Amino acid sequence: ARRHHQTPRFFVHSFGMGSRANTSLGLFLAVVAVMATGAHASDGDQVAPFFGFMGAMSALVFSCMGAAYGTAKSGVGIASMGVMRPELVMKSIVPVVMAGVLGIYGLIIAVIISTNIHPEGYTLFQGYAHLSSGLACGLSGLAAGMAIGITGDAGVRANAQQPKLFTGILLIFIFSEALALYGLIVGIILASAGAAAVKPA
Repeated sequence: ARRHHQTPRFFVHSFGMGSRANTSLGLFLAVVAVMATGAHASDGDQVAPFFGFMGAMSALVFSCMGAAYGTAKSGVGIASMGVMRPELVMKSIVPVVMAGVLGIYGLIIAVIISTNIHPEGYTLFQGYAHLSSGLACGLSGLAAGMAIGITGDAGVRANAQQPKLFTGILLIFIFSEALALYGLIVGIILASAGAAAVKPA
């Protein structure tokens, strides 16, 4: 009976915490949907740059979020481990470097997208292509940053106690970084598809 009374209370508390964020997100998506579907084809090209710039923003912001999380999370583990084993700090800096590279991936896609956005002749197809390109790279970088941060925090602590684990932990970092590389490749392909599209006369 006690469990039956506690569950609704927890649900109401959780819903109340995220209600403002859900409302803001819902309003934003509603505005985007109206802009995308409530205009004719000729008017849609006027809002197309919005999607292109959102793609450039998404690529950089989400990638930097992943890089920041990976750096902070693994940095906490390095600092904690360095108190007892200061000679291993430089050897354990690998996850911080690999997390920092994620921001460069987002920067590359953001520059590619932004240089292909023009005030005239920019279509909705190009906008959608650039938006998907930015999201592919940005969200992949975010996922990779979370993976590098969590494994880096635990890995450097474990390596301080058992040095034989270094090779295995390094492989984990490499395959975590590969997730962002997949997003970068797909993002470049999608951005190239948008750049190759030409508005019919």
